[in-house]
Amino acid sequence: MTSLTMSAIVFGCIFGGTLLGFLLRALLPGHHLSGETKDVVKLGMGLIGTMSALVLGLLVAGAKSSFDAQGNGVAQLAGKVMYLDRLLARYGPEAKGVREKLRDSVEDMLHRTWPETGSAGSRSKSSETTEGQYEGVFEQLQALSPTTEAQKSLKAGALKVATDIAEARWNLYAQRGNGVSMPFLVMMACWMGIVFASFSLFAPSNATVFTTLVLCALVVASTIFLILELDRPFDGLIRVSNEPLQRALTQLGR
Repeated sequence: MTSLTMSAIVFGCIFGGTLLGFLLRALLPGHHLSGETKDVVKLGMGLIGTMSALVLGLLVAGAKSSFDAQGNGVAQLAGKVMYLDRLLARYGPEAKGVREKLRDSVEDMLHRTWPETGSAGSRSKSSETTEGQYEGVFEQLQALSPTTEAQKSLKAGALKVATDIAEARWNLYAQRGNGVSMPFLVMMACWMGIVFASFSLFAPSNATVFTTLVLCALVVASTIFLILELDRPFDGLIRVSNEPLQRALTQLGR
């Protein structure tokens, strides 16, 4: 389910609660809408509203933290890729094939994670010819035969950095799943529907009140949309930038 669809469902629940409140106001006997009743309802809804605000705040903070962690992971990955390329450049011309394979693996990651990167032809070529490119980097690194102490040291350092890059890539992949629980969002939508029903239950029935409640419902729904978008940093409208890897790609092979 997309972020937009989920936020639309949340808006529908809240809007439905608002309409339910107006309907109950018209159907309930007068003594159910007395001042004492209103005070009790306000106390109860204040509790639910406070809990909802706390939960929404935690969801936004958690999603933003996850999004920032993914962005930092991409930046660190790009830095390690450039460092590995420089180690291989210092190794000598014998590492040229490894450097080319490293560049292919970065292009492959860009095309697979950000499909809009590059032309359709280059994406097709990447999908056909660069499957498992980064595993090939390890194979070619291990196949290098250093002849000097400097080359032995550079090969050991390159293998260490290559291992770090592989770990970073798998960490990014493992964290791509949706971390926001759907039952949690359903519960939040129900809470907000109840709160808005209480608003419209005691509010006067006029266009100003109705418009205000609709705008508030849109704000809550847009908050849910923001949470879901931040929780899917590689798939939605709000995405982690590929600029670090693009910059790294321009430096590889130099």
